[in-house]
Amino acid sequence: MKDYEKKGNISGELELDGNLILTGDLVVEKWIDVKGYIDCAGYSIKAGSFIKAGYYILAGYFIEAGSFIKAGYYIEAGGSIEAGSFIEAGGSIEAGGSILAQLWIKCKSTLSAGIYIYSGIVTWRERTEEDMVIECGKLEKGKIEFGTLKELGEVKSLSGKTVKVTLDGVEYSAIIK
Repeated sequence: MKDYEKKGNISGELELDGNLILTGDLVVEKWIDVKGYIDCAGYSIKAGSFIKAGYYILAGYFIEAGSFIKAGYYIEAGGSIEAGSFIEAGGSIEAGGSILAQLWIKCKSTLSAGIYIYSGIVTWRERTEEDMVIECGKLEKGKIEFGTLKELGEVKSLSGKTVKVTLDGVEYSAIIK
């Protein structure tokens, strides 16, 4: 996949058939949809609507979206993670600060926050029990300030792992989906 380097403010949306590597803080007016991974390289990322990555989202500071944040494998931020609707990862979610979702938070592996975790902070309609779900394999760190924790037990998976195979003297690398 091709790597694309971005920083600054972008009007409209950002859609890439590759990987997004930040060279500075990035603010996108509408949404961010990346087929590969998002590596914020120590910077922050913000979108007016959603942030979506096929593999992972890694930020040095904060990740913020007006709607949802979703990654195929994991979401990690040195600071806080905030979404106007839900946060979902196929693997783990980790924040050095707090995690806040106006709807649910779901990940298949570990959930970790440096401070607090909030889900179901609905302000535009009546809240349901499903809005408040914080579903993960295991809560590793952080205090649930608002929401209902459902630990499902950790699932051992090779998903997201890189494997190397040598065939006829040629070495190949692949990421398991």
